This record gives sequence, C-alpha cells and structure tokens, in this order.
Amino acid sequence: MSSLSAKIKDAFDEPACDKNRGKDAKARKEGCSKSLTPGAAAGGCAFDGAKIVLQPITDVAHLVHAPLACEGNSWDNRGAVSSGPTLWRTSFTTDLTELDLVMGQGERKLFKAIREIKHTYAPPAIFVYSTCVTALIGDDIEAVCKRATEKFGLAVVPINAPGLAGSKNLGNKLAAEALLDHVIGTVEPDDPGPYDINILGEFNLSGEFWLVKPLLDRLGIRVRACIPGDARYRDIASAHRARAAMMVCSTALISLARKMEERWDIPFFEGSFYGISDTSQALRNLVRLLVRKGADPEILERTETLIAQQEAIAWKKLESYRQRLQGKRVLLNTGGVKSWSVVHALMEIGIEIVGTSVKKSTVQDKERIKQVLKHDKHMFESMAARELYAMLSEHRADIMLSGGRTQFIALKAKTPWLDINQERQHPYAGYDGMVELVRQIDLAIHNPIWSQVRQPAPWDCQPDLIGELPCTRNETAYLFDEFACATAHEC
Repeated sequence: MSSLSAKIKDAFDEPACDKNRGKDAKARKEGCSKSLTPGAAAGGCAFDGAKIVLQPITDVAHLVHAPLACEGNSWDNRGAVSSGPTLWRTSFTTDLTELDLVMGQGERKLFKAIREIKHTYAPPAIFVYSTCVTALIGDDIEAVCKRATEKFGLAVVPINAPGLAGSKNLGNKLAAEALLDHVIGTVEPDDPGPYDINILGEFNLSGEFWLVKPLLDRLGIRVRACIPGDARYRDIASAHRARAAMMVCSTALISLARKMEERWDIPFFEGSFYGISDTSQALRNLVRLLVRKGADPEILERTETLIAQQEAIAWKKLESYRQRLQGKRVLLNTGGVKSWSVVHALMEIGIEIVGTSVKKSTVQDKERIKQVLKHDKHMFESMAARELYAMLSEHRADIMLSGGRTQFIALKAKTPWLDINQERQHPYAGYDGMVELVRQIDLAIHNPIWSQVRQPAPWDCQPDLIGELPCTRNETAYLFDEFACATAHEC
C-alpha cells in the first residue's frame, strides 16, 4: 500500500468524529467519502484543499510541482492576510512541459527549483506540492525533498495531496498530516509559558483574527501558533509546547487537534469567535483549559471582567440596529462552523433564520444548530439553484448570506446578498466583528436599489404589446412618459 493510500485511510478512520465512532470498523475505514463524478473538482480537489490550509503560512515558499495551470488555478484561493512576510503571495511552480514529462525531467527540475528559491529568497522552509500530473508519472517528491533538506540545510516539506486523491476536505486533512510528520515538534521554543495556546482552523480571513488577538493579549494569553492564519514556520514548528488549543473549523483540522492531544497532551475544544455569546464562551473555555494545565486561577476572574466590559460595549453599538432588523429573515447558504455560529449570532439581535445549509457541517455542528433553532426543519443538506431562486423570488427571505458562487441566484431574484465566505471583504470575528456583520446586513437590506429594481420595467407599461399590465411606478411614468406609458391604464 502506498504512503498516500495509508494516509487517506487514516484520515477516514477519524476517532474524534462522532459520526465515525457510531460505525463498525469496516464502515469507519471507508469514511464519508463518495466516488467522484465529472465536475466534482469544481468544489475543490485535494490539492486545492492542501493549498487552502498551508498557503496562509506567510514566510514559507510554496512550490507547486506541476504544469503552470495547477498553480494558476490555486493561487490566492483564500482571503487570508499577513501582518508581515509576503513570500506566500509569490507563486512558485516548476512549470512542467510535455517535453519534461516525456523525458523524465520532473525530479531534476524540482531540485533545481528548490535550489533557486533557497538562493534567491532564503525562506525558513519550502513546501513542495504534488499534483495529479506528477503523481501519475511517479515523481518521488519525498525523496527529492529529503535530498534537498540535506543539501541546502533548510526544511523542504513534501505535501503529498494530488488532486486525484479526493475532495478538498481530504486535502485539508492531508495537509495537516504533512505538518504533523515534518513540521510540528521540530523546533524547541526558548520561552514556553503557562499561557501559550494554539488556534487551529483559523484562516485570518480579511484580518478578522486581529479583532480577537487583542482580547487574548489583554488576558496575558499568547498564541503560540495560529494554524494557518498569518502563521510563521517556526511558530508552527514549536506548536507542540502550547498548553491548550481551540478548534475553529473541525471539518478541516479535527485530526490535527486530536493527534496533537495524543502526542503532546494539548487539550482542545471546538468553539467559535462569531457572535457575542460564542466569543465570550470561547474565552471562558480557553482559560479553563489553561487553569487545568497549571495556569493561575486568577485568570478566570479577569476573563469575566473583560467579557462583561466587551459585551456591554458591543450591545450598546448593536442597539441602534435592533429595531431596523427585528424580524428580518435570513437564509444562510454556507456550512461548517458558520452554519451554527452565525445562526446564533444573528438570532441574538432578533433576526429570524429561515434556513441554514449543513452540507459541510459535522455532526457536532448539526447538533448545535438544533439546540439554537430548537428544531431541524430549517436545516438543509443542499438546495438546488432552482429551489434557492424560488425561495428568494417568493420573498421568503429578506437577505441571503453565502459564498460568491451563489450570489447571482440572489441578485437574479432581486434579493439582497452578503458574502459570508472566504472572499468577504470585512472581518466578522469577535465583538467588533459582530457589530460589523450586523452593519453590513443592515446596509444590504436597506439599500434603496432593491426597491427600484423590483419595480416594473418600462416596457411592462405597454399593454398593447404585452397585455393589460398596469403601471404603478410614478417615477417610470415621468422618465419614460413618451414611449412607455402612453396607453397604460394608470401611471
């Protein structure tokens, strides 16, 4: 059995997953995988998933061993941002051609690329990604990386997650395995402390973790490693000395959290920084784990004081929006941690949830949704574009929160839409992030453009052409008086 096949089977046999624990041994090893169908990679392949998890490590050179298109399609696929190094924004690829493949020059070209990056940029590490093409022709990137590490004296890490291995989520897990095998535990920090934590599955989208980190700083809690958002290689390499961890996106990195607990006794919990009460609960859970691991119990009281101060400020800012948004209906077409954390956050200010997608949610995520919504009739595994359009065009929701791929369904239905996924332009984490989320929803719903686009078009006022259609838009009559409303019943 190849090393990749073994990694895949290990990823599917995940004991930290409640759904997997309920299966027998044979079914557990099959995991939750489904056979891929043509076009399935539109949602992301394993290579894409690995890049998502590792690309935000900002001081590392990310080298894609593939023809040029693989790097072009995967570069900058998340809205993560950096507070310092910019090397991660540089694209590196071996740019294999047909001649390289035929003549067997792939491994030689990869070694030369590693040498060039080392001499030109001198990064602390180089991550080398396998792809479908190089996996099919049998290039041994692990052997090349091992030889380059010995030759150049820096960490050259093989990321064995070719797209043909499976889905994007599998790529997330394979990237975590690469960190465990080659990175975490390779550097001993010179200043370990009792208040060191890891944050796992946080991508610092639009810089939103920077809204949370000041809260931790005020409590004296140091983030040893945030994996992967705004991360540095040495921080991740020394992450094994943290005292506690918080899991933000369990569908991506639950195996990483579980194995770090097994190997280095780092307890973790799954939480969210979306919403006021969830942010407060996350802070409480973190300090409780730290106290359990030996931190001074006085931090518990300081945490409650900080929470009371921050909640009072946030609720005061949100008060002006409560009356404007009370009873507004929101459709959430997202998944994962946002499927329950954003639901809870919005309900706190009186917004009604008419539906939330659970396509990428774990069993724990779904249970949390049931607890928040009190029932599961508003949960849907997936909704076809036709059904989404029907729901929105019938005005069963006042706004849809989703990713960019479904925005045009909402726009076609003349319904407000707000980006809640990785392409978003505004940070929504923490107390200030919650205020920003509500502000953006308020701006979207009350944008005057929606009352205008829902009015009848000028040509709807020509009964001799379309039928007896009344025109009730006075401003249309004013603008198109000569040709649009001459024979209309009423303008």
